[in-house]
Amino acid sequence: MHFALSVTYALALVTGALAVPSQLDTRQQPFKSTPITDHSEPWAIAFLPDNRVLVTERRGNLRLVDPTTKAKGTITGVPAVAYGGQGGLHDVALHPQYADNSIIYLSYAESGSGGAGGAVARAKLTLDSNGGGALSGLEVIWRHSQKASGGLQFACRLLFGPDGALWISSGEINQMTPAQSMTSNLGKMIKLYENGTAFAGNPFASQGTIQAQIWSLGHRNPLGIDWDAQGRLWEVEMGPMGGDELNLIQSGANYGWPVVCEGRHYDGRTIPKHSTRPDIAPPKAFWVPVISPAGLIIYKGDLFPNWKGNAIISALGAQGLVRVTITGDTAAEAQRISMGKRMRGIREDKDGAIWVIEDGPSGRLLKLTPN
Repeated sequence: MHFALSVTYALALVTGALAVPSQLDTRQQPFKSTPITDHSEPWAIAFLPDNRVLVTERRGNLRLVDPTTKAKGTITGVPAVAYGGQGGLHDVALHPQYADNSIIYLSYAESGSGGAGGAVARAKLTLDSNGGGALSGLEVIWRHSQKASGGLQFACRLLFGPDGALWISSGEINQMTPAQSMTSNLGKMIKLYENGTAFAGNPFASQGTIQAQIWSLGHRNPLGIDWDAQGRLWEVEMGPMGGDELNLIQSGANYGWPVVCEGRHYDGRTIPKHSTRPDIAPPKAFWVPVISPAGLIIYKGDLFPNWKGNAIISALGAQGLVRVTITGDTAAEAQRISMGKRMRGIREDKDGAIWVIEDGPSGRLLKLTPN
């Protein structure tokens, strides 16, 4: 969560080098932006094999969008969500064998003892002839190990890996210290089999049931994850007052929150920098002031050839897209593209077009193609 947002910024790499990227306003966008549909507080999108699009809305609605007709239907059977603060219905992802089993996954905030926490469920999606559908056989396969009041920093982005594993970016629900606790799955990158059991070979598998889920620790509010062409996992997360991060995720690594950070606490208290703890993995890029990253793709298509291999971040505070070049194990912001709105989700389709959704009560689903 960010209380003070600014479109002005200073980007520093961990080495201390500063980058001054180009900035494009809405009149200079390097793409054509085609509005498809409007949504109430949209959070995430996923593409079906027939090119229709699933869109989650934070109040608990799952929509089915036909980009050709711009029709918008409803999927019933969504689990009850804890709507409030930053919580509600979050991400949606298709099972790797969706074409055969019609299974989708949803992440969301759920109520319980102590407040709310993140959860992931899977269900079979049956589409109807009227542009909608229904979920059946809903099964919760993963939950935060504790709940809290306040409704903050759930994260819970979903991504399947090349090996068929399900990855969950677990936020620390504003509790901070559990991100460093190995008896909590808050503030972690989680790697599971498609049925929710811990993936064999996870780095802490021998230490206990919760520990067996964990791939990395020390995360705050990890809202974007994606693979690069080399099969490496990248992640963006919100810092507090400054300190948004782009990380290259490694097995067993500790990324530092709340022990170290490049930002400050909201009350102005300082936090030690990553440089004070060489045992903790530093970010590949960080932002002070914040950009408020809300989604991430590593671009792999051909429609925007100059962006291939770049990280494209959808940003709430920066109200646009932030493009970051990746060279080996280093990263640097290259460009900031104003969209004039807080940008929430981002995905790349099979043809290389980029789809984004605006944040807020009437957020648009937009398809971005070259000018």
